Parts: sequence; C-alpha cells; structure tokens
Amino acid sequence: MRVNRILLSSSLVVVALVLQVSVLARLHLPGAVPDLLLLTVLGLAMVYGHVGGALIGFGAGLLADLAPPADHAAGRYALVLCVIGYLAGLVKPENGQLKSATGPMAVVVAAAIGSTLLYAGVGALVGDTAARHVGLTSLLFTAALYDLLLAPFVVPGLMALARRAENDPLADTNSSAKKADISTGWLSGGTGLRIGSQRGGLGGRGGLGGRGALGGLKVKAARARTARAGRIKGVKRL
Repeated sequence: MRVNRILLSSSLVVVALVLQVSVLARLHLPGAVPDLLLLTVLGLAMVYGHVGGALIGFGAGLLADLAPPADHAAGRYALVLCVIGYLAGLVKPENGQLKSATGPMAVVVAAAIGSTLLYAGVGALVGDTAARHVGLTSLLFTAALYDLLLAPFVVPGLMALARRAENDPLADTNSSAKKADISTGWLSGGTGLRIGSQRGGLGGRGGLGGRGALGGLKVKAARARTARAGRIKGVKRL
C-alpha cells in the first residue's frame, strides 16, 4: 500500500474506533451497536480494492480486539473485518466512483449481516455463546438497520476522501517531468538528423566542386562550403 493510503486509513480507523467506543456504544440502543468501524472499512475497500480492503480490515479489527473494553479473544474481529474488507473490495466501483446508491447500500446490508454471522460463528468455535443469549435474529436485524441508517452519512464521504487522497500532486509532477524529458530527447534527435543531412549534403557538394574543377569561382565556392561544413561539425561536437 502507498504511504498516503496507510496514513489516511490509519487516521480514519482510529477516529472511527474512538467514536464507536465513546459515543455510539454509550447510546445503549436495543440490539446491536452501530458499527462505524465496519462502515469505514467498507468505504475504503470500495476505493482501494480487495487487497487494500483486506489489509485495512485486518488492522481495524485487530485494533478493536485490543482496545478496551474488549471482552473477546484477540484476533476474532480482525478475522471478520479482514474477510468483509476483501469481499467488499471485489465489488469496487469503476474508478472508485459511485454511480448510484443502490449498490453500496446493498453492500452495507450484506456486510452488516455477514459480519454478525461470522462473528457469532467464530465465537461459537471458541466457546463464546453470548450471541445465543442476546438473540441472533435481533442482532442481525438491528445491525443491518443501524448500519444502513448510518451509511449515507459515512460511506460516500470516506470514498470521496480516499479518491481525493489518491490524486498525488508529486506523482503528477514526476510524470510531467518525464514527459518533458521525452519531448526534449525527441527534439534533440530531430535536430541531429537535420544537421546530419545538411552535413552530408554540403560534403557531397564540396566533392562535386573539387571533381568538376571548372574554374576558380567553383573552387572557391567548394572551399567555402567545406569550411561551413567543418563549422557545423564543430558545433555538433560541442
């Protein structure tokens, strides 16, 4: 991943985690907690693609596993968000730009339901049965509802910010400099070809003048052309 992607993704993930733990979790809404971290991973994955989405999801999930008041095994949510980020990156819009809101909203609903099911499934494998006591159906419904209501305020803005960060002015400057160097080389090559053709033409005329020997004027003209050709050669060497 590029440096600007890493810096932007890290900053957004940290801000999303702080807001989720300190604000959204304290609302005590019925059922699930609105997952701002999941929406952040989705927004970035739909711009950076499946590889970037998987890396961002793993990092965000691992940070959530280690941040208090986490009460589950470390790596559990990292696995969930890594898979979700990878799958969301596979449906990346062309050029990272949204053409309609239907596709991203469907991705948000599918990600909310899929992450809840995957989290509960991994918990069942490690002996965590908290989802059974709360009610899996209620968790699925509330998770999809809350994330869907929050997504229009989060996902489009994150995608626009990520696309804007991709327009690196330094890269544009370097590409312009390369184009300028290439054009300079073409101009230099063209000039050399023109001088070479003049040199050959002048040398040929000098030879014809020497071979003809039709008079003093022709000899002087041939000498003048030869001297001029020598000056052109000297300039070319410099």
